Amino acid sequence: MLYNWFQYLVFANIWVLPFLGILPVLAFLHFRTQAAAKSTFIVSNARAFTSRTLRNSTLHLPFWLRLLALGCIITALARPQIRNVQSRTKGEGIDIILCMDVSGSMLSKDFLPNRLAVSRQMAAEFVKGRPVDQIGLVIFAGESFTQFPLSTDHESLLQQIQGIQSGMLEDGTVIGEGLAKSVERLSSSKAKSKIIILLTDGNEQPPETRIIDPITALEIAKAKGVKVYTIGMGALGGTSVQEKGVRKSEGSAFLDEALLKRIATQTGGLYFRATDEESLHAIYNQIDKMEKTDVEVVTKEKFQEEFTVFLLAALFFLALELILRYTLLRTFP
Repeated sequence: MLYNWFQYLVFANIWVLPFLGILPVLAFLHFRTQAAAKSTFIVSNARAFTSRTLRNSTLHLPFWLRLLALGCIITALARPQIRNVQSRTKGEGIDIILCMDVSGSMLSKDFLPNRLAVSRQMAAEFVKGRPVDQIGLVIFAGESFTQFPLSTDHESLLQQIQGIQSGMLEDGTVIGEGLAKSVERLSSSKAKSKIIILLTDGNEQPPETRIIDPITALEIAKAKGVKVYTIGMGALGGTSVQEKGVRKSEGSAFLDEALLKRIATQTGGLYFRATDEESLHAIYNQIDKMEKTDVEVVTKEKFQEEFTVFLLAALFFLALELILRYTLLRTFP
């Protein structure tokens, strides 16, 4: 507690502090004067002068107390203060839904350690750079699920992002339902701009229980005025991927780029292809720059005067010196 107090202590009249340098000078002069003032006489045996008593052990204590009192007075004149800085970030944010594919193919290792781990990391970095935006998280595979609703509680959101695992949902790829669920989360938003960042590494592979196809979801997004940025994830070439427990070779048709481009173009967004970790990082940075948020940081500084602490300490040392000088350490002429 005392350490924290000193840690935030500042001095309004810091130019006074160099005067503390006179304290060692006064100590030097005191002991030099004491040595010069001592008288000498001859005795036959000095044994009696070697015994230590409480009185002769504390002979210089009043001087040290007076020196401490002077040091406290000089420190008080420097006006010690506790500086309290309060910062608050405010602004008009954008509502964003991160719509992330968590199907089995996201465990493919053309990104190290795998696609899902890299996409989690990049999404987390994106969230950290948007302090005033409401951001939510929707995941999809063979079904879609709202992992975290729109919120400015980014700490909790980051925990949810880091907790995403493949296998949380039935396997498959329902891009349409993931997009529709994301639009639904933005339906009650009153933000000036509503965007979805949809990341997937496959094409529509719906189960029989699918309710909404991608084109229907696209029309819903257009009707709600939601802008969609789409990201196709996967290395170029014949990279093998994991899909429903079976390794397949990624052909040009595995990633439905035509669909992703159509969704992005018709909603006013852009399509990006992420072929490695660096390109995915650049994509999130580009989206971050295009979707600007008005941010204002308000900083307030408060100062609490603390000189009374040092003045009281000085009075205490002076009072203790007087008590000792006229009682226990009293001297006679």
